[in-house]
Amino acid sequence: MKTRCAWCEKDDLYRAYHDNEWGKPVYDDPTLFEFLILETFQAGLSWYTVLAKRENFRNAFDQFNLTKVAQYDEAKIEALCQDTGIIRNKLKIKAAVTNAQAFIKIQEEFGSFSKYIWGFVDGKPIDNKPQTLKEVPATTPLSDALSKDLKKKGFKFVGSTVVYAHMQATGMVNDHIADCFTRA
Repeated sequence: MKTRCAWCEKDDLYRAYHDNEWGKPVYDDPTLFEFLILETFQAGLSWYTVLAKRENFRNAFDQFNLTKVAQYDEAKIEALCQDTGIIRNKLKIKAAVTNAQAFIKIQEEFGSFSKYIWGFVDGKPIDNKPQTLKEVPATTPLSDALSKDLKKKGFKFVGSTVVYAHMQATGMVNDHIADCFTRA
């Protein structure tokens, strides 16, 4: 029996996500983009709601092809608003398009989105070493700063809580509790 962070014990989908993805450093732009889009759809909802629809999001958003998403027009946005397999929030769908466009600008400016975002943690994960889930914050001064910078660069739905969740998901911060088997 593996000891895991308690938040993931809901079912096998959550356990697999925890065991195989959450908190593992991600340096490639396509995966960073996927997580950014998914996290923006999470705003105000549970991560489980988004995770359960992840494959539907992949299909609806052209496998998270950055270039395609950046070019979505009103007709595509309206079609996505009718897709019952995803979260049909028009503002979030429009934000996905805006964020794809801003993501590309960051790639052009920094060489990659990865260089930009990992620059906030000097290229290596911050290990918070929480003993319990109560010690895991929803935001930090670092997520506040990154959120502010993303907004300045044109991103939408990237408040500090969303940004911190993105940092956790992509391994910029390690918030696995002390006795979680992933720390072995």
